[in-house]
Amino acid sequence: MGLTRSEAFVTGQAGVLAVAVTEDEVATDGASTKPVEKLRRVVIRIAGDSGDGMQLTGDRFTQETAIHGNDLSTLPDFPAEIRAPAGTLPGVSAFQLHFADHDILTPGDAPDVLVAMNPAALKTNLGAVPRGGTVIVNTDEFTGRALKKVGYEQNPLEDGSLDGYRVHPIALTSQTVKALDGHPLSRKEAERAKNMYALGLLSWLYHRPVEQTLRFLEQKFAKRPDIVAANRAAFQAGWNFGETTEEFAVSYEVAPATSAFPAGTYRNISGNPALAYGLIAASRRSGLGLFLGSYPITPASDILHELAKHKAFGVRTFQAEDEIAAIGAALGASYGGALGVTTTSGPGVALKSEAIGLAVSLELPLIICDIQRGGPSTGLPTKTEQADLLQAMFGRNGESPVPIVAPRSPADCFDAAMEAARIALTYRTPVFLLSDGYLANGSEPWRIPEVEELPALRVRFAQTDDYPAGQPYLPYQRDPETLARTWAVPGTQGLEHRIGGLEKADVTGEISYDPANHDHMVRIRAAKVAGIAKSIPPLEADDPGGSARLLVLGWGSTYGPVQAACRLVRGRGGAVAHAHLRHLNPFPPGLGELLKRYDRVLIPEMNLGQLSLLIRARYLVDAVGYNQVRGLPFTSTELADAIEEQVHA
Repeated sequence: MGLTRSEAFVTGQAGVLAVAVTEDEVATDGASTKPVEKLRRVVIRIAGDSGDGMQLTGDRFTQETAIHGNDLSTLPDFPAEIRAPAGTLPGVSAFQLHFADHDILTPGDAPDVLVAMNPAALKTNLGAVPRGGTVIVNTDEFTGRALKKVGYEQNPLEDGSLDGYRVHPIALTSQTVKALDGHPLSRKEAERAKNMYALGLLSWLYHRPVEQTLRFLEQKFAKRPDIVAANRAAFQAGWNFGETTEEFAVSYEVAPATSAFPAGTYRNISGNPALAYGLIAASRRSGLGLFLGSYPITPASDILHELAKHKAFGVRTFQAEDEIAAIGAALGASYGGALGVTTTSGPGVALKSEAIGLAVSLELPLIICDIQRGGPSTGLPTKTEQADLLQAMFGRNGESPVPIVAPRSPADCFDAAMEAARIALTYRTPVFLLSDGYLANGSEPWRIPEVEELPALRVRFAQTDDYPAGQPYLPYQRDPETLARTWAVPGTQGLEHRIGGLEKADVTGEISYDPANHDHMVRIRAAKVAGIAKSIPPLEADDPGGSARLLVLGWGSTYGPVQAACRLVRGRGGAVAHAHLRHLNPFPPGLGELLKRYDRVLIPEMNLGQLSLLIRARYLVDAVGYNQVRGLPFTSTELADAIEEQVHA
């Protein structure tokens, strides 16, 4: 029967969605007539030109999957150029999503399904698809010119090179244009909706809920009703194509991951928004205003964009003219009694290094969020890496230790931001938060915490009443437990004091050139950072059975691939332990004893061995590194092979 637009999506038998294209079209109402095959997990990769909306398509499919209740993990992969030449290999943008009916840890090693919107997308991604995998190809783009541009001498759809795959050749572009016949759009504008056609097809193929996608289109293009109508029509045409074509004999269903999540309210979240929310929560729990001084840089800019939306929570954002001005403003905000934050990536850290040293000397709270990317120099701006650890540890002049915290997953960026704020405020010190591009752009389900679960971060400023009349304010007087100096808001009567980069006398804060005082101040700042370890839980290893002789030690975003690899090895009968570091300076208590319990230690890193260097130097442990710097996260299978090699060594 015909459905009105407001009734366009209803639930039929077996949970299959019935779709109406427009008011005057006939829709399927009721269950799909095609068989449904149940799967436990699927990895899908959607690839095309960077201007074809691949990230938007992947994001919408991810949101549908989150609403359905699957566990999920994503890996967006896009070029550094704002708009790379169309149809070229460097211009391919891809989005990979792994979803399952059980808990998962990575975006998947290899796609079960590849949607290739053009020859470039097919050529750059086909190698990742295992033989027997499904390939959906937009045949309209496989023209002689497009094939030649990417080095195909013959059409791979015709020369037999795809015989080992389940190929579905579909004229996505022309079918989209046909579906939009009668809409007031040019052909070029109509062609742009082919990503929505593909999304509709995938939504049918995997029984995704679609109401939120249609609502999203209405909101995103609210000022262009014609674009809303076109995208809806393209989406619905793709859904209807899946139901009516003989190209797909079955559809697939991945049940919600009901046992994977503790009770609570969840949302899908990426690392950068999670980090931003963690900073806001820290601001509210501490009672301090949040000030962000930032200069746009990939992949950190989304934090600035997100925080700029939340002025209602006392957040102030300042887009500075350069990296140096950004951190200078953030440090000034800390001096004024705010929670000062600056966001950047590796190249920006290099420019901020002198101001970070100043923050060490001033002993003021400051959070430096380094969202790591491929380097050196401009390097791979949109790719991931873990190569800033030594820069965070030592990238300043003089003895200037700084605590370092690293999240392990996109959702964990929230908790890591809270922990960085706790350390900065409690110990009056700048703190590095080392995330990376994989965490920043990837996403997973996040349980929204209850307010009472969050740590209390209230700060007490020095008050006039703390100092009897005539007694001078002593800005470097310290808490005997934390060694943190007092913190006075400028303008507080009787607590006037000065700050600067020259060495300060202990307690009084006067400028001092005394050799013994300098030695004392250097040592007490180091002792303050080292003392943070007393507030960190001891590191524990995941060692089922306690029989493992090999410990795999990781940090940051390697957590998911390493843990997944350990599961693979254990499933094959191997014994392996896994420990993961959140605190990299100081290391957590008991780390040395933990390392010595195992015969061998393997440290996987997306660098050439930076944590390995620190572990070997600090604990005299003959740790072995497994290292790659490809701009991509590890796969669980490659790590499993490396672990098994060490297990049997």
